[in-house]
Amino acid sequence: MIRVACRNVIASVVYAALLHVSAVAAELGEHGFANSGDVKIHFVTAGEGPLLVMIHGFPDYWYTWRAQMPTLAKQFKVVAIDQRGYNRSDQPEGVENYAMPKLVSDVQAVIRHFGRDKAVIVGHDWGGAVAWKYAMAHPEMTDRLVILNLPHPYGLQRELTSNPDQQKASAYARHFQQPGAASGLTAAGLSFWVEDEHAKAEYVAAFERSSFKGMLNYYKANYPREPYQLPADDPPKVKCPVLMIHGLKDTALLPGALNDTWQWLEKDLTLVTLPNAGHFVQQDAAQIVTQTISNWLTVRGSAK
Repeated sequence: MIRVACRNVIASVVYAALLHVSAVAAELGEHGFANSGDVKIHFVTAGEGPLLVMIHGFPDYWYTWRAQMPTLAKQFKVVAIDQRGYNRSDQPEGVENYAMPKLVSDVQAVIRHFGRDKAVIVGHDWGGAVAWKYAMAHPEMTDRLVILNLPHPYGLQRELTSNPDQQKASAYARHFQQPGAASGLTAAGLSFWVEDEHAKAEYVAAFERSSFKGMLNYYKANYPREPYQLPADDPPKVKCPVLMIHGLKDTALLPGALNDTWQWLEKDLTLVTLPNAGHFVQQDAAQIVTQTISNWLTVRGSAK
């Protein structure tokens, strides 16, 4: 009887914690969906003003921006999306459905869903890759660009071609590109990096709703493959101001790839490196990241 009572108490505590986390998540904004072709993209939105779209990476979902959303929503209409394959967004089958043009189209669909002709784009990790490519493909719809822990794609390609340390650091990506790699993933395992226990419960639930195959299709469709080599042509230059924030303890994306980023930009670059933050810089150094983004956007002016 004592054991049963203890289990009931523990279950009640866990359930209360889950309710608390879900309530906190709900308070961050209103949930909705945008149609990107036949794929529905889930988002959470808060605030009014110029549009600001936030794109998460791997393994993550819209909730990664929970520390930044309340502050940014004071100036912007913030829209944090679940990328396809994740959480409450649709999870199409097939590697081809996760190719970069599809991911870019999802962002464009979200902007059009809100009746806007441009937005500030904020991206982390794979969200950063999508943000870079979106700015190159749709400069007229990109007001400003904020990138967290994702070097310019050409900088990363250069390092994969010439830097043995980056090649070693990218071993995980080569593994993800292998057939059957998704079978080794679990929701709990993918949440290993989340330090806050209340948030971890929310992450586990989100990943249980997600497609592990879809997550790894980002790597299969878009990550460079061996033998690594430099692109034959220069990329289209990004035409808007860019803010990059990079946690230097990132063991997957080394800082050498940040060098020469300015060669691929037409306007100013602001680079902020945080020596004590890792890959998930928006959570590792939440306060300074939030304030840096907010201050930079204020100085740079607002989208119309």
